[in-house]
Amino acid sequence: MSTEPGDVRGILHPAEQARHRSLRRLTVGPALAAFADRYWVVRWDLRGKPAYTAQVLSYPCVNVTFERSTTRTGGFVNGVCTTRYDRELAEEGETFGIRFTPGGFGAFTGLDVGALRDDSAPLTEVLPEAAGLADRVLAEPTDEHRRTLVEEFFTGRGRPEDPHYALVTRIVTAMAQDQDLTRVDQVTDRFAIPVRTLQRLFRRYVGAPPKWVLRRFRLQDAADHLAHGRDRDLAVLAGDLGYFDQAHFSREFTAEIGMAPLEYARSARGDALTRLRDQQHSHPAPRGTVV
Repeated sequence: MSTEPGDVRGILHPAEQARHRSLRRLTVGPALAAFADRYWVVRWDLRGKPAYTAQVLSYPCVNVTFERSTTRTGGFVNGVCTTRYDRELAEEGETFGIRFTPGGFGAFTGLDVGALRDDSAPLTEVLPEAAGLADRVLAEPTDEHRRTLVEEFFTGRGRPEDPHYALVTRIVTAMAQDQDLTRVDQVTDRFAIPVRTLQRLFRRYVGAPPKWVLRRFRLQDAADHLAHGRDRDLAVLAGDLGYFDQAHFSREFTAEIGMAPLEYARSARGDALTRLRDQQHSHPAPRGTVV
């Protein structure tokens, strides 16, 4: 079973990616409900076809993954990626992942996730007690069985309630949802927290500075708007996202995404039309149906 979720924020060229791999999401069980927001499963079968590079503007969080591919197999802890994340999909493979909330992995384990920034480590190097878990997870025949195994492993391993994590969660949620938050001083004023304290909390729990987190959310917003044909006036979009002017927005977008905003918009919309045509060819509409 494969499902393409409606929310594809952070996924670049979402329609094109969907032509090369499947994406499914599962809810988190009680063992991790306070620290993670989803399980996700990506599978691809490109045997006999060219490799494809999937690109993502990752969320500011840690992902634990169980992977099987031509490049690596096993369990991994993946820290916050502060650049565009590129993953080559070749031949056949799969990844079963857990996306922890921003700060969630650090709060659950007690580890300083700043050390994992822009890096990935074998799961057993970070959590030695997880020896053998990746093999067991990958051997399970269904995603639901895999989720059960992971939940059983993490049950009872979390640390006591952490008030610092609760504060980080409130701050990051506001950053993600309120597009009027575009500067760190706005955040410190709203939450009555000194800037140095905010920076220390974000390094320890999130793994990246608050300024970067704000910028990442706004760039995700921009890419999502452009991919879906909304806010075609770049000056208006730049202003809505808190940029000083259109030129500043365009420079930052190009540096992070790898192409200018209008070029990305045209490319993403072209990808969507191509996918729609592919779907129509695969499932022709009954005679007389208006598509």
